[in-house]
Amino acid sequence: MRTVKTALSVSLALMIIEHYGASPAKVVFATIGAISAVAPTFKASLEACLTQICGVVVGVLLAVCMLSLNIPTMIVVGVGVIFILSAYQYFQLKLVPVLPCLVLVNICLNPEIEALTYSIGRLWDTAIGLGVGMLVNTLIFPYDTSRTIRSTMAGLDSDLILFLEDMFDGDEHFPETKAIGKKVDTLERQLALFSEQRLLRRKRQKHVLQQLKTCEDTTQELLAELIALSNMDHLGLLDEQNRQVLRSLGAKVSPEGPKRPESREDIVTNYHVSQVLRLRKELKEQLAERGRCERKKRN
Repeated sequence: MRTVKTALSVSLALMIIEHYGASPAKVVFATIGAISAVAPTFKASLEACLTQICGVVVGVLLAVCMLSLNIPTMIVVGVGVIFILSAYQYFQLKLVPVLPCLVLVNICLNPEIEALTYSIGRLWDTAIGLGVGMLVNTLIFPYDTSRTIRSTMAGLDSDLILFLEDMFDGDEHFPETKAIGKKVDTLERQLALFSEQRLLRRKRQKHVLQQLKTCEDTTQELLAELIALSNMDHLGLLDEQNRQVLRSLGAKVSPEGPKRPESREDIVTNYHVSQVLRLRKELKEQLAERGRCERKKRN
């Protein structure tokens, strides 16, 4: 969908720039602006707009200042590029320094370019592309990772049952937590994207983010318990309560062995298993609550 929105943004920007453009390279500037503004999150789109606008302004101002020194053009370009890159590094700016460098080079190497006219034209043409891209990206199928987050959390449940089944099925093979850990990492990235999405209806977004963060905290606790289980040198025997719960969830666990005194390994193992089952139940309830909120919102 982002690809389709980008194509739509470019097409609309070119239609507008055809009649209202201000520079000979208006098509290029509008296209770059439209593509830059269609980012995965609202925050990223704003940063793209800031990059374009600031890049032009910084490049023009520096070019005018450097040309007033009446030194050879190539030296002007070299010193200007060094100044731009050094300033970006010193202030730890996340903006891309390519644009101001290109503007600097264009003005310095083309004497026929008038700096003020060039900057106004480029700003105007770029702003049209940026504005169109922002509107399309914000209003048409805005990027929303909440469903992906809930789907990932729901998928963790089946992985969890398979993990416990593989651990207590009676063979010598123990499962690894890497697969579940990767899903938790994916979950964190999706939550980070969600927190930077559109600022419209910000109050509702914060409420949804808080709910999803609660679910994510529960999955982190689950992962910690599974890691603790997998790191045990010797697994103990499941008690009857945990065995019954796992079987009710569809897990195939090994038959109960002969009765013997409860060991320390048994106590530790059953503690972690009971914690996993408790956290799983909490996660299911949290996801169910989030689903009810979504249905209420649609109704």
